[in-house]
Amino acid sequence: MKNHTQLKGKPIRLAVLDYGLFQVHANGRIIGICGFVIQTDTDETVLIDTGFPPKYAVDADAATLEDDLGSFGRVLSVTPDNMPAAQLSKLGIYPRDITLMIQSHTHIDHVGHMDLCPQAPIMISAAERALPRPLYWSGKQAMEWPEANYLLVEQDFTLGEGFEVLLCPGHAPGQLAFMIDLPQTGAMLLTSDAISRASEIDEDFAGSWDVPLAIHHGDRLMKLAADRDALVIFGHSPEQWPTLRKAPHWFE
Repeated sequence: MKNHTQLKGKPIRLAVLDYGLFQVHANGRIIGICGFVIQTDTDETVLIDTGFPPKYAVDADAATLEDDLGSFGRVLSVTPDNMPAAQLSKLGIYPRDITLMIQSHTHIDHVGHMDLCPQAPIMISAAERALPRPLYWSGKQAMEWPEANYLLVEQDFTLGEGFEVLLCPGHAPGQLAFMIDLPQTGAMLLTSDAISRASEIDEDFAGSWDVPLAIHHGDRLMKLAADRDALVIFGHSPEQWPTLRKAPHWFE
């Protein structure tokens, strides 16, 4: 990884952030939009992904029209409560407390608040950062890269004890996934959109940016999860999302 950084502590707890609900037109699938907070035993606080842009909490219909998102699906619920600052507040955390932001990739439902924590470096794959602008949605690329200290991921690496960053291109050119070890829960695999839902494996990752790569890394991640007996949190699972423990609750 370029511009090397390393966590000083090891993860002690993880929270799932609720960034809202979206319905995919093609199949009617209702998906949750998630982010994550990981805290370490040396008071480091890592934020993974930042949800939809703020305009979606103001007027989702107008934002959808502006971004041509309606051809893909519709926002069911993205409210001020689903913005990252509001989700963090449920945990007693402020944006100023974030010591590292990680973007799993740069699609519209993950990248909306990259400028939320200007004091924090942004970790992102080199492949995504090399793009003129974040991927956003369907070639629109409406966002500019915010000014930040970017930490570029070019391969799998260990960010710190119990925190592995996995480069899994396929869904997106620089998709990242994460393996986190917690004291009580044990291993947790956060697939992000490398595997959006369990059924995507059987569907051979149809519609991915690079289908063969998506299949390869999907298989790799599930083998890793089996080897580590990890709890898997998928990126957008209609079955898992309603039952998933979310902020203000923690996995410890």
